[in-house]
Amino acid sequence: MMLIPHRHTLLEGKFLARYDRFIARIVLGGIEVDAHCVNTGGMEGLIRPGSRAWVSEVPDDSPRKLRYTLELLEIDGVTIGVNSILPNRLAEAVLRSRQLTGLKRYRTLSPEVAYGNRSRVDFLLEGTNWRHWVEVKNCHLVYPDGGAYFPDSVSKRATGHLDELVERVRAGDKASVLFVVQRKDAQFVRPSALHDPAFAKAATDARKEGVRFQALQFDPGTRGFSYLGTIPVDTKPYPLQEIRRFREAHAHTSGWVRRGKTRSGS
Repeated sequence: MMLIPHRHTLLEGKFLARYDRFIARIVLGGIEVDAHCVNTGGMEGLIRPGSRAWVSEVPDDSPRKLRYTLELLEIDGVTIGVNSILPNRLAEAVLRSRQLTGLKRYRTLSPEVAYGNRSRVDFLLEGTNWRHWVEVKNCHLVYPDGGAYFPDSVSKRATGHLDELVERVRAGDKASVLFVVQRKDAQFVRPSALHDPAFAKAATDARKEGVRFQALQFDPGTRGFSYLGTIPVDTKPYPLQEIRRFREAHAHTSGWVRRGKTRSGS
């Protein structure tokens, strides 16, 4: 099993609240501190005061105001990675290990390559006479049906990325989407037609055009992220009634609170 270690030692605390989207209030060593919450989504179902939490600490010479970053939360006994910047690093480690079907035999791997209409692809793999464009998407929302759903809120940017990948395929290149699932309890991945119908339709259409989809599953721990392998990606349309009930059950444990105001983003 491949372990991708954390870059900094994690400190355990207790999660209290999420403020103004990007701030997590944590009890650390008996003291309340503010940590950077690197997540633009609703973090549906994860906003539970009293949960175990782990943060990393920025180096002493860093000018950053917030000295901690929220990395992991434990929800119902499952440890979940909530830093939405990390998936690119995790995906790159797996790509460089050459374990993924269709993504093994490349000569060069380049991150953050410009393409399309003012976009940058997460990775470009190149061979002697071919190119393979790879987009990475973070996923940490899992429902009782075992599905990991992306996104957990509308993401026009993600839909635009799919459109760009389709254009690459039509031009003769290859293209893939890699969902990085930062929890061990998911059984499959689905584009969320409830949270973002446009993205779900774009994913269905992109697969028909030849864009490939894979999901990489990780088990986060205090030492690092253990790579568990791939799980299926289901881009076919599906009934929304049950999914809607799941989301409604998460309403009080999602989003964030604006200081002095009511909850937002759920």
